[in-house]
Amino acid sequence: MKYKYLFTGFMAALTLSGNAIAQDTPLPGGKAERAYLVSALTRIADPVLSALSKNELKKTMPVEAKVSKDRVYSTHLEAFGRLYAGMAPWLELGADNTPEGKLREKYIKLTITCIHNATDPKAADFMNFFDGRQPVVDAAFFAQGLLRSPHQIWDKLDAATKANVIAALKSSRVIQPSYSNWLLFSGTIEAALQQFDKSGDKMRMDYAVKQHLISWYKGDGAYGDGPNFHWDYYNSFVIQPMLVGVLKVWSDEEAARKKDYDLALAHIKRYAAVQERLISPEGTYPPIGRSLAYRFGAFQVLSMVAMMHELPEEVKPQQVRAALYTMIKRQVEAPNTFDKNGWMQIGIYGHQPDIGENYISTGSLYLCSEGFLILGLPESDPLWQGKDEDWTARKVWKGEQIHIDHAID
Repeated sequence: MKYKYLFTGFMAALTLSGNAIAQDTPLPGGKAERAYLVSALTRIADPVLSALSKNELKKTMPVEAKVSKDRVYSTHLEAFGRLYAGMAPWLELGADNTPEGKLREKYIKLTITCIHNATDPKAADFMNFFDGRQPVVDAAFFAQGLLRSPHQIWDKLDAATKANVIAALKSSRVIQPSYSNWLLFSGTIEAALQQFDKSGDKMRMDYAVKQHLISWYKGDGAYGDGPNFHWDYYNSFVIQPMLVGVLKVWSDEEAARKKDYDLALAHIKRYAAVQERLISPEGTYPPIGRSLAYRFGAFQVLSMVAMMHELPEEVKPQQVRAALYTMIKRQVEAPNTFDKNGWMQIGIYGHQPDIGENYISTGSLYLCSEGFLILGLPESDPLWQGKDEDWTARKVWKGEQIHIDHAID
């Protein structure tokens, strides 16, 4: 690993046999698990941020896809917007004199430079926010990143870059979202515009909220992707995090929206409880639905709810920490997850090109960063303290007692 000092004293704990962690294998503990996750995140981030900071992302990033030429128009914003969305809470902790704090300082500066290049119309890596359909998706992930790092990133942008960011987000308004989870892409962009420019279109925000919270809620903490329910991970990839994000901005501004926020929060907490139970003793999960190439980004909800200190009472932070660490380690270390230059390759476990739908390209894969949201909690947070606790499936298959699961309305 590049940042070897993060592993001082931890290497023995982090060389667990193979990629599969047996259910009776002791886990390394919060300090070592955090060090590993930071190193995994920066390993994923480095090729994207290094190239974009030099205005060389379009020149150097490979475009793996069913038909590569069809995804060139959107893949670069996909890579940066999605990576930034998951990395932002960690950046928002800011710099300090610890080794990790100094590392954050490096990545804060890199991200600021990358945002400048991505939104400067004169830059070689100026990104497409408006041509075609896909850009509205990744403008939303970019906006999500801004909402998650208002002080360390947004506040530190110079005035010209802030103006370019606002212009780029507004330019995506020409794209009409599909009648599905895509409504929340428009809603998230408008929430960021409202937060940072007071120019958000509340009609777009309201439509996205009402359709999901009222019309498309299916019960027991799950929403349809549009009118229909799909067995996939889109409640976690997009729907629940963006719905809660939009309502957080709105409820902070208008007290009347607090009731909607509280309802969405109840739903996302239940969904997090379900996600915790989906993780097998070995750190795997059911490969159901589309977009499996987003890997552990499928567990954004669990990581986000833990970061918010909103886990259900029966789910302990140390369970979530251990489960996410085990899952992420297993997938990151699968052979051929990365190409020889460090870029991610299509797959859920290693390189599996056939698992990628026709909309999947190299840039798409960086949605996996959403699994790292717990790094937005500082090292001193209780989640990183105390001994590892087995997550639910690990307990069950050891014959231990667990809490009875309960549905909500």
